[in-house]
Amino acid sequence: MAKRVLIVDDDEMVRIALVELLKPEGYEVRTVSGGYEALENLNQNDYDLLVLDIIMPNMDGIELCKKIREKPKYKKTPIVFLTAKSSEEAKVAGVNAGANLFLSKPISPEKLLNILSDALG
Repeated sequence: MAKRVLIVDDDEMVRIALVELLKPEGYEVRTVSGGYEALENLNQNDYDLLVLDIIMPNMDGIELCKKIREKPKYKKTPIVFLTAKSSEEAKVAGVNAGANLFLSKPISPEKLLNILSDALG
């Protein structure tokens, strides 16, 4: 069965690029543009991996990550931040919020695929 990935990023081009990268590798990919939409989607579906941006309107990725970790079925689901915000402070905040990995944009497609594959086990 295909691994299910939810991508949360307000940048449509990033969402499109990640879908184009992951689908040919056999992943089932859904995308949403913000935190509230992500939480609603998580209540209706199950995912094996979550990829979040930090800088988003209405609810940033740090707050979203905390809310996701409050959900019992997502306590252990790998969460990867993929963001342009690469400060040490942002990394610490991401890990403290419950993220497994923190990746800075831009990243090579091959490296990203390897990291996500490893995150899924």
